[in-house]
Amino acid sequence: MKIAVTGKGGVGKTSIAAGLTLIFARSGRKVIAIDADPDANLGTALGFLDAERPAPVSELKKMILERTGEIGAFFKLNPKVDDIPDKFSKEKGNIRLLEMGTVKKGGSGCVCPESAFLKALLSHVFINRDEIVIVDMEAGLEHLGRGTAQSVEKFIIVVEPNKTSLDTAARIKTLAGNLKVKDVSVVANKVRSGDDKAFIEKNLTGLKIDGFIGLDESLLNTRGVLPEDSRFLKDLEEVLDVKTNR
Repeated sequence: MKIAVTGKGGVGKTSIAAGLTLIFARSGRKVIAIDADPDANLGTALGFLDAERPAPVSELKKMILERTGEIGAFFKLNPKVDDIPDKFSKEKGNIRLLEMGTVKKGGSGCVCPESAFLKALLSHVFINRDEIVIVDMEAGLEHLGRGTAQSVEKFIIVVEPNKTSLDTAARIKTLAGNLKVKDVSVVANKVRSGDDKAFIEKNLTGLKIDGFIGLDESLLNTRGVLPEDSRFLKDLEEVLDVKTNR
């Protein structure tokens, strides 16, 4: 199972990605959890202490330049990355955490060695690794090429009951369509009432809604860590009907 999770910042996509990781891991499955959001919080949600988290791959400048073979403006678009998940991740139980890090761009369409390296790394993990793969994406598809996207079995857009998150979902849907992603759906988070549910259903068109997760205020007191006994996690498992025996 290869799952990518995205959505506007603050909607709870990291909680969804962490929840899926924990659900699969506690069922005995090996999971690679990849934080591809520059505002990296997936490790914290999974209970990794700061000292236990891996160094962001994008900060391994010397190795990236060696692997991409940069010479002036030219570099390899398919560098060697098959050893990266094992060498530069950290493990806790059945979870292997990998942080992609931030790529500083000179322009919106910038292609640089770091960007090419991270895209090649994500493609390798999706296509060649046998573990469950859960990726916490940023609000877009920056690291996904078409071949990589087509290897994703499920693409989840997380929304909450406000117009800006639904507008972001519509833009992501368009990007996913351009990449020929096959299975794109929505999980609605922080739903407090029937009015919230009706608002989402009315204003979100052309996307399948997997389900609605209520606002779990107990998560506000966990300092970013997702408790395995939380109501949120139970609701997520029910909403997505996770098949842990796959």
